[in-house]
Amino acid sequence: MPPQPPLPSPVPAITPQTARGVLWAFVPFVTLGFGTPLSFLYAAVRRRSLALGGTAAGYGAGTAAVLMMLQSGNPFFLVFGSFMMLLLWIAGTGHAFAVRSSVFPRENPGHALNEHAIEVAKYRRSLREQARALAAEDPALARELRIGRPDSPRAYDDGGLVDVNHVPREILEALPGMTPEIADRIVRRRGETGGFVSVEEMAVDADVPPDVLPQLADFTIFLR
Repeated sequence: MPPQPPLPSPVPAITPQTARGVLWAFVPFVTLGFGTPLSFLYAAVRRRSLALGGTAAGYGAGTAAVLMMLQSGNPFFLVFGSFMMLLLWIAGTGHAFAVRSSVFPRENPGHALNEHAIEVAKYRRSLREQARALAAEDPALARELRIGRPDSPRAYDDGGLVDVNHVPREILEALPGMTPEIADRIVRRRGETGGFVSVEEMAVDADVPPDVLPQLADFTIFLR
């Protein structure tokens, strides 16, 4: 069985605050600058900011002046008004993107971090299940891929599996629920018997406490 392609790693989703901020910043652009006063007025109300309110008033005065010049019929005012409209369009768009993060500060609430941590843990578990299935079908390939050998150079991601029969003692000690005394017994017994075939056999032969077994079972593999 050839190794399966790695699963895509979960990434944090774009928060609603970020999406709303981008849409808000695009308002001056899609309205050719005429929506800039209203967008900054909304920002001023949202953030209760006098500075943003003054900015909205400034853009409003500039927009009103441009509209008056465009409606004047005077060729000079038409050209100058068109130039001012273009300038307000570019300036308003750039300004909106520049202050977007302060108007819509990025939020990363605790529950979102927790949800991402859960997704990462599930992803790592699925990698371990995939690696175990591969090892059960083709042990030689599993050894070649160094499944369960974080102490060896490798390219295959097994999700954090540990091959109890071959890893150094310090790797065993890093397993959840493991103690130096348990690690000593495991190393001694695997040297005497040539290794274990399952976590249950290891528990019996190395006198591993029952309450530690569930913690070890999720991260251990036994290659011979």
